[in-house]
Amino acid sequence: MRILHTSDWHLGRSFHRVSMLDAQRRFIDHLVETVRERHVDAVLVAGDVYDRAVPPLAAVELYDEALHRLAGLGVPTVMISGNHDSARRLGVGAGLIERAGIHLRTDPAGCADPVVLTDEHGDIACYGLPYLEPALVRDALAAPKANHTAVLGAAMDQVRADLAARPPGTRSIVLAHAFVTGGTASDSERDITVGGVAAVPAETFAGIDYVALGHLHGCQRITERVRYSGSPLAYSFSETDHRKSTWLVDLGPGPADPGAGSGAELSAQRIDCPVPRPLARIRGPLDTLLDDPALDRHEDAYVEATLTDAHRPHEPMARLAKRFPHVLSLVFEPDRAPEDPLASYARRLRGRSDQQIAEDFVAHVRAGRGPDPVERAVLTDALDAVRTAEAAENGEAADNAGGAGNAKTAERAAEVAR
Repeated sequence: MRILHTSDWHLGRSFHRVSMLDAQRRFIDHLVETVRERHVDAVLVAGDVYDRAVPPLAAVELYDEALHRLAGLGVPTVMISGNHDSARRLGVGAGLIERAGIHLRTDPAGCADPVVLTDEHGDIACYGLPYLEPALVRDALAAPKANHTAVLGAAMDQVRADLAARPPGTRSIVLAHAFVTGGTASDSERDITVGGVAAVPAETFAGIDYVALGHLHGCQRITERVRYSGSPLAYSFSETDHRKSTWLVDLGPGPADPGAGSGAELSAQRIDCPVPRPLARIRGPLDTLLDDPALDRHEDAYVEATLTDAHRPHEPMARLAKRFPHVLSLVFEPDRAPEDPLASYARRLRGRSDQQIAEDFVAHVRAGRGPDPVERAVLTDALDAVRTAEAAENGEAADNAGGAGNAKTAERAAEVAR
C-alpha cells in the first residue's frame, strides 16, 4: 500500500499580510500530480486543513476543489481536523462526502471507527484521531486526566481494542494532530500547552505500523514509524531552513510471526513541495545590508531584516525595499548588552511559553519574588481555562491570534489568577 502523508495546509493563511492562496493552489496541483505519477493508493491529511475556524470563502473553494480532484482520481483520502480547524464545520457532510472516497474524521467519538483499506496483503485499519482538546474531550473518552497524554492515551486504548478484534495480520495506521516528544517546533504553530505540558510520548502510539502526525511544521521523523510531514509551505521566518515535503510511505506485509512484535514492512521517502519564493533572514546595520554583495542571492526572496544599528535609521523599510523588493518583516535589535534595560521586550519573550511569561510577570510586580508551587498551579489552571474557553467559543479551534498570541493569553491568565 503506497500512502502519501501530508498535513497543515492552513488554507487561507497569509504570510506577513501576503496572501498564500496562489502558492497553496500550486501545492494542491503538486499533490494531485504526485498521487497520479507515483501511483499513490491513499492520501492522509493529518489536520489543520484550514488556518482558522471560520476560513475565508476563497480557502473553502480551494478545499472544495482539492476534494473534487482527489475524488476524481479514485484514491481514498483520510483527513482529520487540527487545532486550527473547526471540527464541526470541517465535518459537515462527512457521511455524504465519504461516498466519494473522502473520509473525514472530526468527531472524537469516532476514534475507533477506522477506514479499512485493502491491498494484496490484506486489510489496513486507518484510524483518524482529530485534535483532542483535553478539557473538552476528557469525559467523552473516559480519560483519567485533562491533559494531552491522558486523552490521546485513552483514544489509543480504543484504537487498540478495535484492532485486537480484527482478523490477525490486520495492519494499522493512525492519524493524529499533536505535539509528540522529540519533535522540533517553529514560530508558526499555535501553542497547545495544557497543564504546562504540550508534548506526549511517542510510546503512546506503540504497536501501530505507521503514525501520520500533524501540528509541527517541519518535516521530521520521531521514530521509523512515527513521522511529521510538516506544512507544505513556510508560514514563518523560523521555517527559513525547512525543506518542505510530504512523506511517500510504502507499507508492506505484516511480520510472518505476528507474535514477534515487529510491525509491517515500511519504507518512506520525502517528496519535495514546490517553493513559491525562498525565505531569507538577514542581519546587520542598515548600510551593510544595502551594500553587502554577499546578499545578492536574497534579492528575490521574502526577507526578514534585523537591524542592529544603535539608533533607528531613517525610512529603513523603504530603503531596504529598493534592494529587496519582497522584504516583509523589519526587526530592530540594536547591539546592546543583554542586561541593558532597553533590550527588546519581544526578544525577552521569544521562545518562552505562556506559563513562563505569566510567572515572569508575577515576579516583576512582586520585586523579583516569583510564584510558589500553589500559585504556579493557579496560573496553570487559569491558562488552561482561558485557552479552553477560546477553543469552545470557536468551534473547538481558536482563530489565529497572530504573533502576539502568547503574550496576550499570558496577560489574560495572570488577570484570572489575580
